[in-house]
This record gives sequence, C-alpha cells and structure tokens, in this order.
Amino acid sequence: MSASILTEEDFARLRDLRAFQPTDIADRLASRRRRPLLGGDGRLLIVAADHPARGALAVGGNPTAMADRHDLLDRLAIALARPGVDGVLGTPDIIDDLAALGLLDDKIVVGSMNRGGLRDATFEMDDRYTGYSVPAMLAAGVDLAKTLVRINLGDAATAPTLSATADAVTQAAAARLPILLEPFMSEWIDGRIVNDLSTDAVIRSVAIAAGLGDSSAYTWIKLPVVADMERVLAATTTPVLLLGGDSGAPLDETFASWRDALALPGVRGLTVGRTLLYPPGDDVVAAVDTAAALVHPAIVPAAF
Repeated sequence: MSASILTEEDFARLRDLRAFQPTDIADRLASRRRRPLLGGDGRLLIVAADHPARGALAVGGNPTAMADRHDLLDRLAIALARPGVDGVLGTPDIIDDLAALGLLDDKIVVGSMNRGGLRDATFEMDDRYTGYSVPAMLAAGVDLAKTLVRINLGDAATAPTLSATADAVTQAAAARLPILLEPFMSEWIDGRIVNDLSTDAVIRSVAIAAGLGDSSAYTWIKLPVVADMERVLAATTTPVLLLGGDSGAPLDETFASWRDALALPGVRGLTVGRTLLYPPGDDVVAAVDTAAALVHPAIVPAAF
C-alpha cells in the first residue's frame, strides 16, 4: 500500500479519546473547519467508506479486506490528503474516527443514514434507518445526507423503506440539508439480493426515487455507470454523483467509463470507495489521483 499516514500513537490517542473523553469526538466534528458543498468547478470527489456497517467487508477475492479498522482509516487518511478529494461518505462510527483524528477540516462530510438491511440477511430488504438521523446530522454539521433506496417489487419490506426514505427527504428538505439517494431496482435471486443494472431498470429507479418526499429541492441522486448513460441522465434534473462499486473490471476500463460519464449533463462528480481505497496493486495514491484528475481536470494534473 501507499506509505502510511497514521501511526500507532494516533490510534492509541483515538482509543483513549473514545474511552475517556467521548464528548470531545462530537465537539471535534461540530467545530471542524467547513467549506461550501460545491467549489468553483461545481464538482465533487467523495471517498466512500460506508460498507462495513452493512456487513460488506469483501473487496475482490478478499472476504475481510475492510475488517481491519486501522488499515481502513489509514487508507482514508491517505485519500483525504490528496489534492482534489473533496470529502468522505461514512456511517457515524467512521465519521467519528476521522473527526477524532483531525482529518475532516475543509472536507465535505456525507452521513450514511440506513444500514438495517444487512448483506445476505433474510431481512436484507428491510433497510430500516439505523445510522444518522437528520437532526443528528444538523447538530454535527454534516454537509450531505445519504441513503440507499433498494426497490424490490416482489418484497413487501420495500414499502416501509420507501416511506421512511420519503420522511427523510422531507426532513432534509425542511432543514435545507442536501440528501443523496442511491436507488436500485432489486430482486431476490437464489437467496441473495441482486441489483438490476440494465439501463431501463436504472431509469425506473431514478423516477421512483426523485418523487419521494414533500420536496425534491435538496435531492441529489447517486447512480451506477451503466450502458446508455445519456438516457439515464435524461431521466432527472437533480444533481447526480456516479458510484464506483467493486466491479472487478480492469482499472483502465473503469476510469475510462467514469471519464465518459462525467462529461454528461447533470453529473457533478464521483462517490467511490473500494475501487480507490483497495485498488489492484494497492497503490491508493495513484488510484485516487487518477480519479481526482477526472473530476477536477483544472486542479489535478491528468495521470490517465
């Protein structure tokens, strides 16, 4: 991996802070130096680290790649230190760790709200809200809310999830807090939830998600890069961030697909996790810098 930034002393202080001074964690998050959501070029590169809380620890062929919290935090520290990286997406435990380590000044914080539908659980479609709430994010100074919206027409648990998401969108809009919805049309196949990444299914998911809540004024949408993205982007006027995922495709192919999609109207940037934090060859700096150059070509020299 790229050279570590965090030391054993940093982690010792973090553990002691959690044990002896837990109130300092919230204070550090709320008092961090903040920035506008969008900078001069109107684009965002957000590093995602909300996977562990839903029990998704695998990357590629390694089933426990994200299980080592010290290693994950160090990879996040490396990524956040690179030019062109605007912020991080995480559940409260990740965000608290990063705030306690002093890594969130001038960074956008995206708070993950729902992780109740755990990976491979019989109740996976019951994706109730177990992470951040809108009031908690407002108190902590979180810049952007994020929620997964999996829509399974064959599973009744989708209905309460949609209702809870509509309530979250309504609360966020009333508080003028932007909220990022990540919609998928999903189904059970051989006992597992599989997201339909066909163009028509993604368009349908966008249409459903965009209509949730009392107001869409603060709604953003997070979308996979799929075939015929022009049609997908034509389905909404909301700001769009592209997601990365762990497709297993060669990095050059992945970067090329991001480059093409970033050129489409309405796309405001990338939200990527495992592809940048655990890249083939384990060179976090090179992977992050390449993504940053795609999102912010006027800021970061192109390496791709």
